[in-house]
Amino acid sequence: MTTLTLQTRMATMDDAFGISAVHEQSWRAAYRGLIPHQALETMIRRRDPRWWARAIRNSTRIVVLRNESQIIGYATLGANRVAALPQEGEVYELYLLPEYQGVGLGKRLFLAAREELLRLGMSGCVVWVLEDNAPAMNFYSNAGGDDVAEGNETFNGKTLPKIAYCWN
Repeated sequence: MTTLTLQTRMATMDDAFGISAVHEQSWRAAYRGLIPHQALETMIRRRDPRWWARAIRNSTRIVVLRNESQIIGYATLGANRVAALPQEGEVYELYLLPEYQGVGLGKRLFLAAREELLRLGMSGCVVWVLEDNAPAMNFYSNAGGDDVAEGNETFNGKTLPKIAYCWN
């Protein structure tokens, strides 16, 4: 039996390539057929390793999940961007490589992101999810989030509804 050693920690400059790889693979798996192809490809190309290195250099809060050899997931977080919601913190993104999904690692990464928000003094947490992304909707619902708000996101003229899940 093989033991998998995992670590959650804040991202460093050395993680930019790995985060970019997780972003590309997870976004293709999650959003192919949901977000218009051209918009999806543009968003993936834009977030290359240089983009992530700039984000890290500019103090973007990124928690990574790493096994012995690679970054397998990341979460970005910070202040809640919607004034109408009382939660102070927000997890902007949480993604895992597709082959690591469904085995509890997303929960581990989500808890690490929420712990970082608390460490930063932000109580409560909000996460926005595209309504047609059933796996993500199930994940956040199973994680105890309350469906408290609705919004929309537009990609190349296609408007998709999104839902806010909150934790107090």
